[in-house]
Amino acid sequence: MSVLPAELHTALQQLLQGLQSTDNTVRTAAEEQLNTEWVQQRPDVLLMGLAEQMGGSTDDGTRSFAAIIFRRIATRTAKDPASGESKEIFLQLNHQTKTAIRAKLLEDYANESNKTVRHKIADAVAEIARQYTDEQILTPEGARDTWPELLSALYQASQSPDASLRESAFRIFETTPGIIEKQHEEVIVAVFQKGIKDEDVNVRIATMTAFSSFFQSLTKKAQPKYFTLIPDILGTLVPLKEAHESEGLTKALMAVIELAEVASKAFKGVFGPLVTICVQMISDKELEDTARQNALELMATFADYNPKMCKQDKNYINDMVTQCLSMMTDVGLDDDDAEDWNAQEDVDFDESDSNHVAGEQTMDRLANKIGGKDLLPPTFTWLPRMLQSGSWRDKHAALMCISAISEGCADIMEGELNQVLQLLMPTLRDEHPRVRWAACNALGQMSTDLKGTMQSKYHSVVLPALIETLGAPEPRVQSHAAAALVNFCEEAEKEILEPYLDRLLTNLMQLLRSPKRFVQEQALSTIATVADSAESTFGKWYPELMPALFSVLQEPNEREKRLLRAKAMECATLIALAVGKERMGQDAIQLVNILGSVQQGITDDDDPQESYLLHCWGRMCRVLGQDFVPYLQTVMPPLMKLAQAKADIQLLDDEENVAQIEQEEGWELVPLKGKYIGIKTSTLDDKFMAIELITVYAQNLEAGFAPYVAEIMEKVALPGLAFFFHDPVRVASAKAVPQLLNSYKVAYGINSNEYLQLWKGTIEKVLEVLETEPAIETLAEMYQCFYESVEVSGKDCLSNNHMATFITSAETVLKDYQQRVKERAEEAEQREDGEEPGEEYEFAVEDDQTLLSDMNKAFHTIFKHQGQNFLPHWERLLNYYDMFVTNSDPTQRQWALCILDDVLEFCGPASWHYYSHIAQPLVDGMRDDAAANRQAACYGVGVAAHKGGEQWSEFAAGSLPILFEVTQRPNARSDDDAFATENACASIAKILHFNNSKVQNVSDVVAGWVDTLPVTNDEEAAPYAYSFLAQLIDEQNQTVVSKAAACFTYIAQALEAETLQGQMAQRIVGAGKKLIQISGLDAGQLLASLPPETQNTVKTLFG
Repeated sequence: MSVLPAELHTALQQLLQGLQSTDNTVRTAAEEQLNTEWVQQRPDVLLMGLAEQMGGSTDDGTRSFAAIIFRRIATRTAKDPASGESKEIFLQLNHQTKTAIRAKLLEDYANESNKTVRHKIADAVAEIARQYTDEQILTPEGARDTWPELLSALYQASQSPDASLRESAFRIFETTPGIIEKQHEEVIVAVFQKGIKDEDVNVRIATMTAFSSFFQSLTKKAQPKYFTLIPDILGTLVPLKEAHESEGLTKALMAVIELAEVASKAFKGVFGPLVTICVQMISDKELEDTARQNALELMATFADYNPKMCKQDKNYINDMVTQCLSMMTDVGLDDDDAEDWNAQEDVDFDESDSNHVAGEQTMDRLANKIGGKDLLPPTFTWLPRMLQSGSWRDKHAALMCISAISEGCADIMEGELNQVLQLLMPTLRDEHPRVRWAACNALGQMSTDLKGTMQSKYHSVVLPALIETLGAPEPRVQSHAAAALVNFCEEAEKEILEPYLDRLLTNLMQLLRSPKRFVQEQALSTIATVADSAESTFGKWYPELMPALFSVLQEPNEREKRLLRAKAMECATLIALAVGKERMGQDAIQLVNILGSVQQGITDDDDPQESYLLHCWGRMCRVLGQDFVPYLQTVMPPLMKLAQAKADIQLLDDEENVAQIEQEEGWELVPLKGKYIGIKTSTLDDKFMAIELITVYAQNLEAGFAPYVAEIMEKVALPGLAFFFHDPVRVASAKAVPQLLNSYKVAYGINSNEYLQLWKGTIEKVLEVLETEPAIETLAEMYQCFYESVEVSGKDCLSNNHMATFITSAETVLKDYQQRVKERAEEAEQREDGEEPGEEYEFAVEDDQTLLSDMNKAFHTIFKHQGQNFLPHWERLLNYYDMFVTNSDPTQRQWALCILDDVLEFCGPASWHYYSHIAQPLVDGMRDDAAANRQAACYGVGVAAHKGGEQWSEFAAGSLPILFEVTQRPNARSDDDAFATENACASIAKILHFNNSKVQNVSDVVAGWVDTLPVTNDEEAAPYAYSFLAQLIDEQNQTVVSKAAACFTYIAQALEAETLQGQMAQRIVGAGKKLIQISGLDAGQLLASLPPETQNTVKTLFG
C-alpha cells in the first residue's frame, strides 16, 4: 500500500520517463526538474516515491530505473539545511522517514521476481546498509541507529528456494560486509558453507565473492576461525573448470586471489592440490584467456605473500616455470612472418591483457620473490633448448624470460653472465625480426639490472652487436636496439663509451634520416643519453649534430611532429650540458631563443613539447649560469601559471560519469563511501614539474633569482607544503623552500630586513606542516625542508616558541611511530613460519626509518645552531630517548645515540647535566652488535673527550679499554665494521690529546693506538686520527718513532684512500717526511714495500 498520493506517483513516473528519453532536450529538462523540484525541495518524498515505484510499477524497466535513481540520489552529498554540514541525502531525512524507506526497500527486495531488477534493488539496499555501517546515525533519543531487520531479511533470502534471491543476498553481503555481526560466527560459517555448496553455480560464485569481502574486513586474529571454509571454496573451482565455465571461473579465482593476499597461510593444508588444479587451468587452452591468467595470478600471489610455502611444494617452481614459458610462446599467432608487427606505427601498443605478457610479468614476480637460487635451475633447463628451437616463438619467449628474471636473479646471474651472453648474442642475427627485437630487449634490461658488470666487463661484446643491429632492415628492430643502447649507456663511464662513439653516433645519425618518426624519436633519445654519459668527449660530434637539431626545431610546428620536436629539444639541451657554454658559443643563445619560440607557439593542452620544455629550460639554466637571468622574464610567467594551478577535483556519484573519466588519460579515481573523487593528475604533474624547475633556477642562479622569490614563496612554495591532493607537489615544495631562502640570503644578506621578513613567514609555515602532514614518506621530506632551511638561516634563527612548537610536533610523531611499531610487531606475531610480510609492510618500515633519519638531522641542525638554548625544550623528550636507547630495534638505538652525540658535541660541558641519560647508553653502544650503533657510541665518547670539558674527562679516559675492544673485534676491518673501528681509533686519539692527564700508562696506550690505524673509509674520523699522529711525530714520540715504518704505511694508505684532503693532507705529508728523517728509515726500501698504486700516490705527494 502506497503512503504517497496517486497524483504524485503519476508525476514521478513522468519524471522517470523523461530521464530515460533519447531526446536530449526532454532529458535535460527532466534532470533540471529532478534537481530543482524534487532533490532540493522534497528529497524525502522523492526517495519514498522511488522506493514505492521499485515495488509498485508493473513495468520491469521502470522498477529497475527507479532503483538506479534511488541509489544515485540517496548517496548524493549535499548541504544539510538543518546542520549546514555536507551529508548524503538519505542521512538528512528524519528518523521516521528513513525507517519507512528501509522497510519499503526490504519489501521490494523480497517481492521482486525479475532477477535483473532484484539485483538493482539489492544495490540500493547495499548502499543504504553502507551508510548505517560507515556513519554514526543517531535515533531521536541519541542512541546509535541500526538496521536490525536487514540481516534477518538477508539470512532468510540466503535460505530461499529461489536461486536468484539467494544470489542477491550474497551480492549485498559482498558490497557491505560490515552488516554481518561477527559475534554470530557459527551462523555465519553455516550460511557461507551452505552457499558455497549451493546447487546453483551463480549462488556459489556470489557466496565466494561475499566471503572474500567479509574475510578482508576481519582482523588478523579473527581470520583463523573461518579457515575451515577454504577447502569448500577450492572445491567449487574444479566443476567450473571441467564445465569450461570461464566467466564464472574468472570471478571465483578473483575471490580466491583476494583471500590469498590477506591470509596465504589459510591455504597451507590444501596448497599442493591447489597448485595441481591451477596448473591444469593455466594449461587448458579451451578456457578463455582471462580464466587462465587468473589461475596464473593466483599462483603468483602465493609467491608474493608466502614464497617459503611455494618453495616447499615439490611441484610449484617447476610447474610455474613451465606454464609461464608456455604462455610466453603465445605471441603473434595470426602474424607468423611479423608483417603486421613490422607495419605497426604505435610501438607502445598495449598488450597487457595478452597471455605472453602475463607469463613475462609472472616470471618477473617469481624471480623477485623466489630468488635466483631456486628459480634459475629449472628455468635454464628450458632456455638453451628454446633458443636452439626452430620456432621463433620459443626463442622470443626465452629471451623475454631472460628480460623478466634479470632483476630478481641478478645476484646469481651476474656470476653466470658470460654463459648467458653466449646463449643470447647469436639471436641478434636471427632471421626473424621479433627474435632480434626480443634480444635487444633482453640486453637492454640486463644493462639496467646488472649495471656495472655489463658495462665494465662486456662492453666489447654488447656494444658492437647493438650498434650493428641499428642497421637492421626493420624499423622496429632499429628502434629497439637504440632503446637498449639507452639502458647500456646510462650506466656506462665515459671512458668505456669513448672508443665506440664514432661508430655509434654515425649509425644513430643515420636513423635520424629514417622515414619512420618513432625511429627518429628514439634515435634522438639515444643520442641525448650518449651525450649525457660521454660528457666532454662528445664534443667531436657537436658540429654535426647541433645544426641538425636546430633544423628540426625550426620546422613548422605540425601536430604529428610535436613529439619529435620535443625529443630534439631534449637532445639539444643534454648535448649543451655535455659540452658546456664555452664550446657552444653563440649556439647557446640561439638554442635559448628557439626554446622561447617553441614556448610561445604552444596553444594546446596536450602538446608534449610543454612538459619537455620545463626540463630543457632547467638544463639551459645550468649551462648558462648567471647569463640565463635575462631570460627569466620570458620563462617565469608561464612557469608561475603552471606552478599555481589549482586541483581539478570532481565528486562522481554517477556510474556513467565514472566510466567516462576512467576512459580519459590523466585522471585518478579515489573511492569514497560508495562514490568516487576524480582528481585530474595531469594538471598536478605539471604543477609538480614547474616547482621542481623553480628549485633548479633558485639553486643555480642564487641572487639572480631573488626578484621572483617573495612571490613564489607566498603563492607557490608555502601553499604547496599543504597541497594534500598530490604528494609530489608537497615534496617538490619542500625541496624548493631552502633554495628560495638561500637565493634571498645571497642577494640581501642574512641579517637584512628582507631576509628576516621572508624567514619569519617561512619557518612558521614549515613548523605548521610538521604537525599536519599525514603521509609518513612526505613527512620525512618536511623534516628535511625544516633542517635545510635552518641550515640556511644559521645561528640563533629559531625563537623559543619555534623550538617549543618543533618539540610538540616531534613528540606527536614519536608517539605515532611507536604505535606503528607496536602494530607491526603484533602483525609479525600472527604470521606463520615462512609467511613473508607484504610489500606494504616493508615499505612502511623503510618509510619509518627514513623519517627517523631525517628527524635526527633536524635535531642535529637545531643543536648545531642553537646550542644550549635548545636543551630546555629537548628535555621534554628524554623519556623517549631512554626508551629508544634500550629498545631491541637497532634503528631506534641508533636514533637515540646520534642525538646524544649532538648534545655532547654542541652543548659541551652543559651536557654533563644529562650524564645519567648519556653515559650508560654510550658504554652499551660501544658493545652493540650493530656496527652503526658502535660507530655512533664511539663517536660520542670522542666528542665527550673533545667538547665535554673536565667533567667528562674521567668517563672518556675510562672508556679506552672498550674502544680498543671495538678495534679488535673479529672482522673489524670489514665493510660493515670499518666505520665503527675507525671512529674508535679517532676517539682514542681525542682522549689522548684532550684528556691526556687522566690516562694511565700513556706510552702503552699510544703504542696500542698506533695499531688501530689506518683510517681509510671515514673522512670525518681521519683528520682527528692523523692530526694526533702528526702531533706525536712533531714531538718525536719514541713509541711512534719505534713504529715508524708502520706509521708511514698508515699515512700512505690514508692518502691513497683520499680520506685526508687539503691542508690536513699537506700537514701529514710534512709529518711523514719528518718521520723518515728522525727515524733513519730507508725511503727507497719503504716505498718498495708498498703496493704499486700506493707507491704512485707517495711519489706524487712526497716528491
